[in-house]
Amino acid sequence: MAQQGVQLDQESISCCICLDLLKDPVTISCGHSYCMNCIKTHWDKEDGKKLHSCPQCRLTFTSRPVLVKNTMLADLVEQLKKTGLHAAPADHCYAGPEDVACDVCTGRKLKAFKSCLICLVSYCEKHLQPHYESPAFKNHKMVDPSNKLQENICSRHYEVMKIFCRTDQRCICYLCSVDEHEGHDIVSAAAERAERQRELEVSRLNIQQRIQDREKDVKLLQQEVEAVDLSADKAVEDNEKIFTELIRLMEKRSSDVKQQVRSQQRTEVSRVKELQEQLEQEITELKRNDTELKKLSHTEDHNQFLHNYPSLSPISESTDSSSIKICPLSYFEDVTEAVSEVRDKLQDVLREKWINVSLTLTKVDVLLSESEPKTRAEFLKYSREITLDPKTANTCLLLSDGNRKAALMKQQQSYSSHPDRFTECCQVLSRESLTGRCYWEVEWRGGGVEVAVAYKNIGRNGKWNECGFGLNDKSWSLRCYNNSYNFWYNSVKTPVTGPRSSRVGVYLDHSAGILSFYSVSETMTLLHRVQTTFTQPLYTGLYVWYSFGDTAELCKVK
Repeated sequence: MAQQGVQLDQESISCCICLDLLKDPVTISCGHSYCMNCIKTHWDKEDGKKLHSCPQCRLTFTSRPVLVKNTMLADLVEQLKKTGLHAAPADHCYAGPEDVACDVCTGRKLKAFKSCLICLVSYCEKHLQPHYESPAFKNHKMVDPSNKLQENICSRHYEVMKIFCRTDQRCICYLCSVDEHEGHDIVSAAAERAERQRELEVSRLNIQQRIQDREKDVKLLQQEVEAVDLSADKAVEDNEKIFTELIRLMEKRSSDVKQQVRSQQRTEVSRVKELQEQLEQEITELKRNDTELKKLSHTEDHNQFLHNYPSLSPISESTDSSSIKICPLSYFEDVTEAVSEVRDKLQDVLREKWINVSLTLTKVDVLLSESEPKTRAEFLKYSREITLDPKTANTCLLLSDGNRKAALMKQQQSYSSHPDRFTECCQVLSRESLTGRCYWEVEWRGGGVEVAVAYKNIGRNGKWNECGFGLNDKSWSLRCYNNSYNFWYNSVKTPVTGPRSSRVGVYLDHSAGILSFYSVSETMTLLHRVQTTFTQPLYTGLYVWYSFGDTAELCKVK
């Protein structure tokens, strides 16, 4: 009995909102007590409504009640805390503000365990027992606790809605079926549910199949990632070996040249010194003979002169100085020149072949090429900021606006001489090379311009078919007039139909070999598409040719 009394006291001083012992207890006018913060929070949520209510008895108040601390309960809570008493046991399962409460419980309600779709009532575990024990409830449909049971009641006839109107696609009661839904396609809610359930199962099967397919795709992509990583690691390792071999080869050739130069140096120096010694010996001997001859030439006694003359040493044969070949202006300079020639050729080869290496890298594409964009917003995802290269501009063109605009001028521009400059055609190339997927737009004014792409090795002077855009196999050009378009490639003209616009969009998918020209206005209209194989990086080209003052500008797009 004592334990029961303690339990009773514990229940009476617990907050039905937080299910814990009361903290700063307050009592409202209906007599129920709560933690001050709990009841404030509860009423804060109701501030948008005109009424406030007691969470336990649902008594409503027209204005928010003033909360006054219940000192007696506060003292009782403190005393019970000293005895080691804590929150109410969890098995009490009292319903909180967010829970579905038992509709049968009186006073402090327990959490609902099930809801009955026939009774339209929610039951705690205790009050649910008759549904399990009495045959009268055996056909009742029990579901998880729901606070939306009233939605099953017809708002007009207050009857349970057990019928589904397929015509109006809504649940109705039997009175509705003979009233405003007369003649409609009507079935029981259970039958409609069964059919929709079958559709749902089919949808689930489709979803599950798609999940399996996507999981396979994810696994496949993971395998591709691993394969790409493995291939890239091997390529890096192999290329490091190749470049190491090249470096070693260069070092060996450098060492060989050094050794050969030094060996030849020693040989030539030895030969020169040997000849030098011979000449020095000859000089010594000649000086000695000269001394003897001089002495004899000063002898006054004729008989003595004639007596000594035959005894003079014969002069040795002289080294012919004409046999000594000296190259004072060049010794090993020719070796340096030969090595420089090798270097230049190697650099040329590396430049030419490096383009192939770069293109091979850009062609590495694990996934299939994406489809060409459809809307301008999709195209703009690939937009590129492109500028014109002044070194390539013909002297008839004036570049402005940060080298994005080209204008045809009557007066020649004072550009410096450069091998990349176009000398015959009034055209210019971009500074930036284009690979991968790119998009840009050109705004033009005047009688006619050409919007083109070209390889860097297109001709810069000479015949028009060597340097003009679209007149060779190194460039592709869309020629724009006031009322028509023509596409040019390798001197072949293709008439193009489409709406006239002062703005042309260009889309390039280099690896896929796709080049497309669009008329850009409120919508984008495809003018011409090229499908080919690009073997080098491309450059944007502009050709302004019709009349002085005509302009073409690479637009800043967003």
